[in-house]
Amino acid sequence: MKIDNEIVENIAELTQLEIAQEELSVIGDKMSEVLALVEEMQAVDTSGIEPVSNPLDVTQTLRPDIVTSEDNREIYQSFAPETRNGLYLVPKVID
Repeated sequence: MKIDNEIVENIAELTQLEIAQEELSVIGDKMSEVLALVEEMQAVDTSGIEPVSNPLDVTQTLRPDIVTSEDNREIYQSFAPETRNGLYLVPKVID
């Protein structure tokens, strides 16, 4: 799939990025390369191959589940303009 300047401009607008006009075609070409790679990978026949989540047959060592820091909520919330029941209150921005 070829990504043209219009698509790059639309994506830039949605992501609130400013992209210079002279960079649009370069970014579009790079995006097209990525999509071509994805299409190539999807074309590979993987039937009969069992999925793996970890190629190494090991177990992840976890740290002990213990509290390592003290509760400073009241100190942190003392600077907040408004709190209630341990929560920060903020202005409503969506109706």
